[in-house]
Order: sequence, then C-alpha cells, then structure tokens
Amino acid sequence: MSDVKRVGDEGVSLLYELSKEDLVKIIVDDAKNWLAHDGLWFQAIERRYGMDVAVDADIEAWRHFTVIEARRIMSRLGMKPGGGIPALVECLKHRFYARLNLQDCIEQTEDRVVFRMLDCRVQSARKRKGLADHPCKSVGIVEYGEFAKAIDPRIETHCIACPPDPHPEEYWCAWEFKLRD
Repeated sequence: MSDVKRVGDEGVSLLYELSKEDLVKIIVDDAKNWLAHDGLWFQAIERRYGMDVAVDADIEAWRHFTVIEARRIMSRLGMKPGGGIPALVECLKHRFYARLNLQDCIEQTEDRVVFRMLDCRVQSARKRKGLADHPCKSVGIVEYGEFAKAIDPRIETHCIACPPDPHPEEYWCAWEFKLRD
C-alpha cells in the first residue's frame, strides 16, 4: 500500500528540499494567489448579480471559511478552543492575509483586545485606483465574529470602524474582542 502515491504527494515532498527563504516566498505567493482568487470571485458575482448579492454570498463563504481557518491554525499551533484573548491574538498572526496586510493588536488585557488593520491590500489597491472603500463591514462582522468564537466561544466581537463607515487614516478597520464572564 505504501507504493501508492496520493494526489499532491510529489508537490509536498518537493517542499522539503527547499530553503527557508524559498518556503517563505511560496507562503507569501500562495497568500497573494488566495487573495486574488477571493477578489476575482467576488467581482464575478458582483458583475453578474450586483453588489448586494455578492456581499451576501461573501458573508456565507466567510461564515464557513473563517471557522475552518481558525481550527487549522489552532491545530497547527497545538491549541484547543477556550484559550481566551491570548489565543485569539496568536491565531490572528497566522491568518492567510496576515502575510499580506499590516495589522496590530493594541490595548490587550486578559479579557479584551483591539485588533486593527493598518494597511489592507484590497483597500489600498482601491485607493490607488481612485475607487471608494470596499464596503466590507457586514462581511467583517461575520468573519471576525466567527473566527473569534472558533478560538473561544466566550469571545464577543464588536466593530469599532470598518468601511463603508468612516475610519481614521491610520487604519482601515478595527475590531474589539471581549471575553464574556
């Protein structure tokens, strides 16, 4: 049975031969490819059915993807659900777009943290093209809320600012996470 090759085995085994620098390049490139696909998928739905339908579909996709992503990150890091704010902060560092966007966590305590997206690749590209901010708040509410609950069901998520709402120049969006008693 060990002579049977599974799909992807050769591609994975090639990774073991690469240098750390080459692996980092692949991870960043894969993140860019993922984000490009996400954006192209959204634009295709928007062109065909309009912004409202595209946002609704995006919300449903994120409702499921963000939980899968959180669970895989926790598994990779050897975490179990229930780790509170420290676990959430650590897992936020390992999300796919954390390799592309500039983000930070401020005001962190044992039961609260504020997460900010300082530079968002999607929003910055729209700004360079002279386009309005992408209205991602409704998606973000589901995305960040479900991600946080997957890390620890006691965590509540609150939007501080996110387009289309106004936001300060120093960040695109900000989210407050609180641990319920």
